[in-house]
Amino acid sequence: MAPKISDYFHEGEIVAVKGTLDRPISGLAIDSRRVVPGMMFFALPGHRTDGASYIDEAISRGAVAVVTSSMPVHPPGKATIIQVADARATLAAVAQRYYKFPDRDLSVIGVTGTNGKTTVTHLLQHFLGGDQRVGLLGTINYDLGARTVPAFRTTPEALDVFGMLGQMRDAGCRQAVMEVSSHGIDQHRVRGLQFGAAVFTNLTRDHLDYHKTLDAYFEVKSRLFTGKTGSLPKVSVVNLDDAYGEKLAAELAAEVPGTRLVTYGEHPDAQVRAEQVQLNFKNSTFRLVWPGGSMDIDSPLIGRYNVSNMLAAIATAWGLGRDPVVFLARLRAFKGVPGRMERIEAGQPFNVLVDYAHTDDALRNALGMLRAITPGRLLVVFGCGGNRDRTKRPLMARAVQDFADIAFATADNPRTEALAQIFDDMRAGVTAPEKFTWIDDRRRAISLALDMAKPGDCLLIAGKGHESYQEFADTVFPFDDRHVVRELIGIKAVKVS
Repeated sequence: MAPKISDYFHEGEIVAVKGTLDRPISGLAIDSRRVVPGMMFFALPGHRTDGASYIDEAISRGAVAVVTSSMPVHPPGKATIIQVADARATLAAVAQRYYKFPDRDLSVIGVTGTNGKTTVTHLLQHFLGGDQRVGLLGTINYDLGARTVPAFRTTPEALDVFGMLGQMRDAGCRQAVMEVSSHGIDQHRVRGLQFGAAVFTNLTRDHLDYHKTLDAYFEVKSRLFTGKTGSLPKVSVVNLDDAYGEKLAAELAAEVPGTRLVTYGEHPDAQVRAEQVQLNFKNSTFRLVWPGGSMDIDSPLIGRYNVSNMLAAIATAWGLGRDPVVFLARLRAFKGVPGRMERIEAGQPFNVLVDYAHTDDALRNALGMLRAITPGRLLVVFGCGGNRDRTKRPLMARAVQDFADIAFATADNPRTEALAQIFDDMRAGVTAPEKFTWIDDRRRAISLALDMAKPGDCLLIAGKGHESYQEFADTVFPFDDRHVVRELIGIKAVKVS
């Protein structure tokens, strides 16, 4: 028997209905263009467009049911129209049921925070893997166990989240790690999802175009740990070196006894902590201490913030019952994360690194680390994204100014915003204009920086990391900082010879 609409709704979830619920469905859709006959279409509210505008199109393509937060004035007669209080929250519940609760068959680990999510999830996948498949949903790609596909969003819509978790389960995965963005939490994309562990890395200024204030941003992040997403994680892993992490840990200890709290950091009170930290261009070393043990760590990841990312992954695996002595034996085989302090080696006599740092805090962490270990000059190519939080732009420029000897400010992803406006916002943070060169074309900015670099110098190309494109207006152009650097170095070597 084909499943019916009524199989996926519980009592009290439907506000009003026009038509019958005793109707078979063949699938779920949130994009009217992907509707095929027999599907149930969810008309989700959006910032640019409202899904309700596409109800007629969905029905014309064969949708037999439509879920919406507001009943149309003149409901189409061909399909069952279901009004609910919140279409996004309902989508999460229905998707979870439709894909047969994959989060009950997998131990899902959610990682949230402004910075570090991608590195922590990749480390966790590496540590927890080995003889078993571990799925991953993140900024760079979606590893579904049997196949890996490019990511289109850090935390996809609930329909995709539960669908991909279902694919992981069917491919034999027993665990999955995923990045959980603040947008994903606020828009119910992980509503009701059972997390075996939730990880908090840090919280710094970002996405204030959406959240308005840091406190509001923190409140959204904290929902993942307090049960306000509809499910309480079994283990909460929190960074004590971060002020908001310290606040979260105190709140969880006092008010949320239903989750086991594991803390990490260089903080003396952290359960899993790093001592005697040593940093250089090749590696990071520290003494790892946890309840019941300690060992020396030699990590291929550079930078103090990567020590924190290491601790987050170690604390999570330990909190889930894994032995650090066993899983850390795999550390030397970790190949790093694409676009995260990725070293570009193309025969040049100076260091070139590509990194995703796109907030003032991330830039300060990256540049402060590089400044301390660079014998020569520190050069930086960076930009600020368009149609995003404008308040961080002068702070990013100030961070670069404070550490760099030479800075090339250029395009990141301008999107539909004028680059001149982005530059004006950035200039508000500049008090040493002699350090800055403003170049519209990112490729030319990278080329000029390479021309200027000398032996002993370090060039950081920041902001885009693993991204293989640039967004201008509504057009996406191929552009990968790493490929551009290698190509330009090759061209310049030919010219010299």
